[in-house]
Amino acid sequence: MDLSVGPELDDFRAEVRQFLRDNLPDDIRRKCEQERMYLSAQDQRRWHNILATRGWQCPHWPAEVGGTGWSEFQRYIFEEELAYADAPRTHASAHFMLGPTLLEYGTEEQKRQFLKPVVDQGTFWCQGFSEPNAGSDLAALKCAAVREGDEYVINGSKLWTSEAQYAEWMFGIFRTDNSGKRQYGITFLILDMKSPGVTVEPVILFNGEHEVNAVFFDNVRVPVSQRVGDEHQGWGIAKFLLGAERLGIAEVARTRCTLERTTDLARSFPSPENPAIRRPEIAARIAQIDIELRSLARMEQRVLSGHAQRGTEESMLKIKGSELLQLVLELHQQIVGPYAQIDEGEVDPETGPGVGPWACGHAGRAFFDYRKLSIYGGSNETMRNIMAKVLSMEA
Repeated sequence: MDLSVGPELDDFRAEVRQFLRDNLPDDIRRKCEQERMYLSAQDQRRWHNILATRGWQCPHWPAEVGGTGWSEFQRYIFEEELAYADAPRTHASAHFMLGPTLLEYGTEEQKRQFLKPVVDQGTFWCQGFSEPNAGSDLAALKCAAVREGDEYVINGSKLWTSEAQYAEWMFGIFRTDNSGKRQYGITFLILDMKSPGVTVEPVILFNGEHEVNAVFFDNVRVPVSQRVGDEHQGWGIAKFLLGAERLGIAEVARTRCTLERTTDLARSFPSPENPAIRRPEIAARIAQIDIELRSLARMEQRVLSGHAQRGTEESMLKIKGSELLQLVLELHQQIVGPYAQIDEGEVDPETGPGVGPWACGHAGRAFFDYRKLSIYGGSNETMRNIMAKVLSMEA
């Protein structure tokens, strides 16, 4: 079975590549090159506006709601070229999660109200799922939404909410009933982050970055018209959304770019005369990761082409994609050693790195930051449980 993208898409790839070469700002490229997962609101909006000049700001959406209407493989190529060019990811919360979910479960009015502003203005969204005691075990969530007439009144909190400091809107799941199984009584709501009673507090990570937040709700009122799907039936919608998120976590192309940079580093560091790649254990790990990345890319293509069963293979992609990027960053740390802790800003640009390669400055930050890949979008342990359950039912 030939799952290659085919020569007919060569012109499309060349078009995307030329656009990125001509339009990607150098300052944004450098931030992405250093594995920064989240850019400032200003940089994200600037990049949204650049893509909008070609109508590419929502590449994964159908044309009828303002997207490109591209095929799965055009989207795949586009994401690959973004990675190879060190260009920003498209906004995950709005593009990969909100869009597909509203297209599947939303009313026509909800699609008009919430999708068009993303296309036209690059509206920022955040995901209100995890809570202090409900992360990997998401069904344990307690943040309550009590219906009062035509509104829900929300009290409680969410945690690890990525980019809530920028977000204008949140989609999330809330507890509307405590009877029966924990998966019952969960309702999917959309809320305005400017609503009275919403408080966002930063959670500064180990690497010093402000990417995630705690969000508190004190009698926050949300119109019933902003409920997606039926009351108490949000768990199925959440599972659908998480499946879309997991497809985006693998990011084989970005991991391959990181491996290529790490391999180039290993060819010259600590010195051209005695590079790290001459160490058998380093060369072997590079080769093994490269083989596994090629295999994972094949699986990605199987899922996108419809030749794989959605559900188990999404979980496989999430597990293996996250583990391989962590292995590459661990290898990077191993190669540069103590220099991994030296940030680029601590090096005099006129005299050069002095104590290590310029490229090593982000290694420590990226290594610790991306430990989270094993957890978000569903922990890898939970993914293995899902796979085991599905496969045992098929046996």
